[in-house]
Amino acid sequence: MGGLKKFCVLLCAEDSEYVKKMYGGYYGVFVKMLKEEEEGERWDVFRVATGEFPSDDEIGEYEGFVITGSCNDAYGNDVWISKLVILLLKLDAMKKKILGICFGHQILGRALGGKVSRATAGWDIGITKVHLKPSQIFTSLKMPASLSIIECHRDEVWELPPKAEILAWSNRTGVEMFKFGDHIMGIQGHPEYTRDILLHLIDRLLNHDVIGESVANEAKSKLGATEPDKEAWKKLCTSFLKGRL
Repeated sequence: MGGLKKFCVLLCAEDSEYVKKMYGGYYGVFVKMLKEEEEGERWDVFRVATGEFPSDDEIGEYEGFVITGSCNDAYGNDVWISKLVILLLKLDAMKKKILGICFGHQILGRALGGKVSRATAGWDIGITKVHLKPSQIFTSLKMPASLSIIECHRDEVWELPPKAEILAWSNRTGVEMFKFGDHIMGIQGHPEYTRDILLHLIDRLLNHDVIGESVANEAKSKLGATEPDKEAWKKLCTSFLKGRL
């Protein structure tokens, strides 16, 4: 019998009232996707965007870390963002498994020496088809050549960190996924989102004047009947984070 495996969500976003009520916050959304009860796992959360970070002693206890999305820019110099970059460099040196999603993908790109900035194509909101490059990761999981994923971002990784490998691209974004060594993976889209979460997020962005009405309407119309490949993304994320690849 192995011991209880501990994983950690580094929460970079402020929970909306809707997501708190329906899903137990974004932490709850990630746990629903990634936790496997039969494996004997414990999932903790640190709200890094409000300055809550694990101590140096605590980080050694965790098998893996997940960095969430955020309304902040990954190239910003807020105190918590600078502190997060330092933490990620420590985790990299310890070869801890790290999965970065959206902002998490971008902040990993920055911390490891790549470049992050505004996307030249502007906002990408909706369900996007990403094309997977040939990789042992996808072969071992019998993945198809492309997967659909929910996107909601206006920043992107412009330049990969040295020694990083691009895993996927889309017609709008050159770096949809990358890996660094065998322990770090970034995904620009949101494998954890549901269409319901995205629709409420679009309304929230519109109400806060972050996006205009035309962008919101276009994003909603593009959702159409397409469904993201949630089960494939779940298999990929859990297999990576738990060392099964």
